[in-house]
This record gives sequence, structure tokens and C-alpha cells, in this order.
Amino acid sequence: MYEFENPSPATIFGYLKKAKTIAVVGLSNKTDRTSYLIAEGLQKNGYRIVPVNPTLKGTELLGEKVYGTLQEIPFHIDIVDIFRRSEFLPEVAHDFLETDADVFWAQLGLQSQEAEQILRSAQRDSIVMNRCIKIEYAYSGLANL
Repeated sequence: MYEFENPSPATIFGYLKKAKTIAVVGLSNKTDRTSYLIAEGLQKNGYRIVPVNPTLKGTELLGEKVYGTLQEIPFHIDIVDIFRRSEFLPEVAHDFLETDADVFWAQLGLQSQEAEQILRSAQRDSIVMNRCIKIEYAYSGLANL
């Protein structure tokens, strides 16, 4: 069984402290879904949320324009927070590499050795997998959740 080794808690907290903008890949418009609740919580704590969902492209979620892909976002993204099944992480990793985003973050329960290899081979080493961004934020001491 593949087990990804995350950066240290201090490094993860550094990512969260530096970040201002978080793209949420797979953000649902269903208000009871985890992706929506986490994005809403992060937004309430001062982050700009950028929804990425091809089926909702052009609409608005949480007051923000929904983009179909990461590549369509016309400004810098600090963290790409992913709510897609693990088998889709390599595809998202390729999309991530076509942006200048800083951190690839796969939510709790999600990890992919292939995605890690894709990112590391491109010298993109700011990778977090199988961690909930909202939980990590709560632990960071930055939270107002």
C-alpha cells in the first residue's frame, strides 16, 4: 500500500499562513457536501475561494465565478485544494503543472503515487495529500472556525 509522506506540520502551516487564494477543484454547489462546507469555512476565514468545476463553469458559487479548469484562472493561485477521487489526481497534477500555483493539496482520503511522481519530476515539491485543509487550518493556530 502506497503511503505518502506529508511535509512537516510547520511547513503545512506555512503554506496556510502565506496563502490568500485557494482554488477548490471539484467544489460542489450542494451546500451539504464536504467540499462546499470546507470552502465556505475557508472563505469565512479570509481566503479567496476559486471554484473549479467544469459542469458548473460560468455560474457562481460562494459569490465567486466558477472556472472549468485550473488553466482558465487568470490570476495566481496559492493552494489547489482537490475534492476529486484519487484516480483523478494524476490528471489534476498535469493541470496543476500548467499553472503557477504553489501548493497541490489533496483532501483527506485522497492520495496518488502517480500524481506525486508527476509533480516531483517537474520539481514541484509543495505537495500535501490525505489531509483536510480545514482541520490543518484549525490546528495551525490561524483559525477562526
